[in-house]
Amino acid sequence: MTPTEQSSGDLPGTPAPETAAPSSARDTLRKWLAFGSGVGIEIGAHDLRVVVARVRPSGIRVLGTATIAGFRDEPASAWGAEYAAFLRKLGASHLAAAVLLPRREVIVRQISLPGVNDRDLDSAVRLQLDTLHPFPEEDVVADWTRIGKGGAVLVGIARRSALERYSSLAAEAGVKVATMTFSAAALYSAVHLLGGPPGNGFLAVSERNGELEVYGESPSSPVFSAAFDPPAGRAAAMARAELRLEEQGDSVQLQDVLPAPVAAPENFDRNLTAFAYAAALSNACPRLALRVNLLPPEQRESSSRAMFIPTLVLVGVALLMAGAVTGYSVLANRRYLRSLEAGIAHLEPVAKRSAALDRAIDTAEKRTVMLDDVRRRSKTDLDALNELTRLLPPPTWVNSLELTRASLRISGESDQAAGLLKVLDSSPYFENSQFTISLTRVAAGETFAIRSDRKGAPK
Repeated sequence: MTPTEQSSGDLPGTPAPETAAPSSARDTLRKWLAFGSGVGIEIGAHDLRVVVARVRPSGIRVLGTATIAGFRDEPASAWGAEYAAFLRKLGASHLAAAVLLPRREVIVRQISLPGVNDRDLDSAVRLQLDTLHPFPEEDVVADWTRIGKGGAVLVGIARRSALERYSSLAAEAGVKVATMTFSAAALYSAVHLLGGPPGNGFLAVSERNGELEVYGESPSSPVFSAAFDPPAGRAAAMARAELRLEEQGDSVQLQDVLPAPVAAPENFDRNLTAFAYAAALSNACPRLALRVNLLPPEQRESSSRAMFIPTLVLVGVALLMAGAVTGYSVLANRRYLRSLEAGIAHLEPVAKRSAALDRAIDTAEKRTVMLDDVRRRSKTDLDALNELTRLLPPPTWVNSLELTRASLRISGESDQAAGLLKVLDSSPYFENSQFTISLTRVAAGETFAIRSDRKGAPK
């Protein structure tokens, strides 16, 4: 395999697509939606042709081409390693390829289903599918899509055994495959990628290594694709009749109807790589291409980095929303805190006055309790004095008397002083009576000094 070097030089004599005025607003829209990179692989009789292309609204650049000669006779791991090295050199290892099956191994049919809506399209095609091929039903893989106007449907049919053989070969070689399709779908997608062909139709012929393939479009037939045996003149006449084109019209080379790249490697052969180039373009912009894929869905790989753009955008939006919510929460908390601080500052004088009133009320209560206690104490003292008067009748008389809240101290003379302790303790006002000095005998009787505790008094 001899991959060509990547080059950014313009092709001589090739006008840049942006210099041509778009034929319609639809073509302008398609041009600005054309964005992506793709790998196209054409399975030939003996060789694999590979093209890597990058599509931008400003034009198409062919990054590199390669030919794997005699791939059918080499181990898949050997040519798969060369293919992987080629993609690594171009920085395209992440891309999954669009593989074109050999034209003679695919049956291409075009059927008309006017008035059938998209919901019923699959059922309508399956009803006619058995009449479109000669293979056993269990050995058939088919896919289809609408094309053009007027209810036309493009159908591709291949034998399951052939498809499994090529998919297994790609898996052994480590080739990531996004789609396995056929030349008609790839050519139509590439021709209409940045606009479209003339409205009156065309017929393009490709002849390589003894293989002849004809592709055309016309107002009466959106697509015509067929493989013929040489000579080209006879094949062109039959194709013109099918397309209802002028019999004397000129056929063009297939590469002339494909979008011309603005840059490509120096030895880029547009004729030799026309089919792989068309596959690369349809793979680069799958949303603008016909969606005809014969590969089972579970075997399809999609590694285009562009597919992650919506996810990255959604993640970015989610992060922005999370940041906005967090920022709003912080801002709301700060505003709420400032509001609380302002409310506290406004109510603080009222709170201070309330605290002062509470202290004043507490002081007044304490004073009231103290006054009530004093009032009760005066009455108790008077009752105690009255009780002493009753307990100490004449001829006992008192020299001194000291009455406090807790105790009683009394001294005097009595004819029988020893019995006074028992008399005082029997009173409801006094207890624990005792003499503080020894009794002394005098002419009138005995002198005494007694100390007693008042009942109920604080200790």
